[in-house]
Amino acid sequence: MKLDEHPTVRHFRQYGPQRPAAPATLDADGLRQLCLDCGADDVGLVEIGRPALDDQRADILHFFPPAKTLLSFVLRMNREPIRSPARSVANLEFHHTGDAVNEIARKVVARLEAQGQRAVNPAMGFPMEMDRFPGNKIWVVSHKPVAVAAGLGMMGIHRNVIHPKFGNFILLGTVLIDAEATRYDQPVDYNPCLECKLCVAACPVGAIAPDGGFNFAACYTHNYREFMGGFTDWVEKIASSKSALDYRRQVSDPESASMWQSLSFGPNYKAAYCLSVCPAGEDVIGPYLTSKASYLNDVVRPLTEKEETIYVTAGSDAEDHVARRFPKKNTKRVGNGLRVRTIPTFLRGLSLSFQPGKSKGLDAVFHFSFTGKEVAQATVTIRGGKLTVEEGHTGEPNLRVTADSETWLGFVTRERSLAWALLRRRIRIHGRPGLLVAFGKCFPA
Repeated sequence: MKLDEHPTVRHFRQYGPQRPAAPATLDADGLRQLCLDCGADDVGLVEIGRPALDDQRADILHFFPPAKTLLSFVLRMNREPIRSPARSVANLEFHHTGDAVNEIARKVVARLEAQGQRAVNPAMGFPMEMDRFPGNKIWVVSHKPVAVAAGLGMMGIHRNVIHPKFGNFILLGTVLIDAEATRYDQPVDYNPCLECKLCVAACPVGAIAPDGGFNFAACYTHNYREFMGGFTDWVEKIASSKSALDYRRQVSDPESASMWQSLSFGPNYKAAYCLSVCPAGEDVIGPYLTSKASYLNDVVRPLTEKEETIYVTAGSDAEDHVARRFPKKNTKRVGNGLRVRTIPTFLRGLSLSFQPGKSKGLDAVFHFSFTGKEVAQATVTIRGGKLTVEEGHTGEPNLRVTADSETWLGFVTRERSLAWALLRRRIRIHGRPGLLVAFGKCFPA
């Protein structure tokens, strides 16, 4: 059968498109109401050209080239389940609300599609683009900065968006739309964060610093133990175990059961206490202002005094923090799967795995020169508990490191011996060797 004779082709040519032509511009109020009707609790709109999205635009347009408008929305979570020390209760609320966010975004896209409008609903959380893990960004859109740009709240020091009314007890969704809107929203004019530091006090791994610093590796290793890198580490424990008894020496029965539960019903977050204790937001702040002592006793202490296992990497700030602050909690040393396979991901990952506490007393500039398969130069400065990474060589170094790129990556992933590499001059250092040891202690992950 020729194409022109196919019944579907003949029907199209006789009757034309069955859906209306998409308008060039969408009414902003209509878009908001559509999203609210689909179940959202608040909505905001951002244009793709907004400067606040400069670091995201290329990724968004890569996945959906016609995107012109980002519709951001929030869905409230129930507060008391999130505050529960029982992780099953808290995680059920996370998962149910997350499913609802994805369903709302899907409904919005379906309604827009029925109007002839192209739109895409990236996942709220999982699933993600795991073919890019672990070295690259695995999500299509970063919901938090979009929500901030859309006027749905501001980031607190705990790195969560705080909605002026609902507080941080929200999950976020984003819909990418191929048309402009008649009006866009702007960020709120104040930060709902109270800077009360309760999130600092409650975090079991000390990932949140009072000055706003954030220890990514500490949070990732514990809270996401049954996600991604933690799951990889568990699989490798199975593979390397000599017997069932050897496996049980490394992994307890409750840990095996918890991993099974995550595989069967959805991954379990191990903490999220920073959200649990946050009193910010008009709907949330009442009990905290009424009696701070009661709030601490009812909300914060059940979490800080809970007896539980905290997952840490050996020699990390988190390990020290648990021993110092939480005598009722015990630590377990694990891997977190933060392996790097390219020099660019190694350099980007330094800021994620840097442990400020382990850099105490270190004041040094490191020049790295990578040769071979990947050629690059970088300057790493560690001073006053802070890390900076710059492209190229700047300043006068205290230590120069010249390394074959593949050999260096093998060394940092513990797949190759440093002594072997030094003997074969695959890695060469100029300066005090002790500085390289001190450098390594800052990145135990």
